[in-house]
Amino acid sequence: MSKAWKLLRSEQMFKDRWADICVNAYQQADGKIIEPFYVYGFPDYATALAITQEGEVLVERMYRAGLDVMTLELPGGCVDATDPSLEAAMARELYEETGYRFDQITYLGFTSPNPTTNTNVMRMFLATGGVKDPTAQLDPHEDISVELMAWNDFVQAFEQNQFVQSMQTCTILYALQHLGKLKIDPHV
Repeated sequence: MSKAWKLLRSEQMFKDRWADICVNAYQQADGKIIEPFYVYGFPDYATALAITQEGEVLVERMYRAGLDVMTLELPGGCVDATDPSLEAAMARELYEETGYRFDQITYLGFTSPNPTTNTNVMRMFLATGGVKDPTAQLDPHEDISVELMAWNDFVQAFEQNQFVQSMQTCTILYALQHLGKLKIDPHV
């Protein structure tokens, strides 16, 4: 069985509110030294499969510079230190980005973008019973288009690989399982 590595030294290369990059040196249990080893600190995120009272799914289209593409995504964003709970963080993000409030926000677990080098996790949620707040003021710093998708169109978009953000596809799978729409056969 593998054992935890011992951190020998860490040098911070860069830090701002969005990233904290360190170059580290580690010693494995067998004495082998691993260096340089880069660790990327990013904020924790939250995302939700968000369903309105009418059964439509809230999705967002936005530009992603890393791949230089417009993407189809679930609503979500950073968990702030001032959020009283993970559910409150998700409710805040849903409201800021979509203008919807939800009857139920269910925590589904977390996933890591890359536990080898990244320190952050994505908190996954299912939000149901969404109602548009007519007084909502969307976050002016967000450059997104919010859309409502019929359930069958959403499932088809997912099946056609139109959601490319890997942590969000995990959220979709966990939400489908929670809703009883994805059965995992233990005999496979």
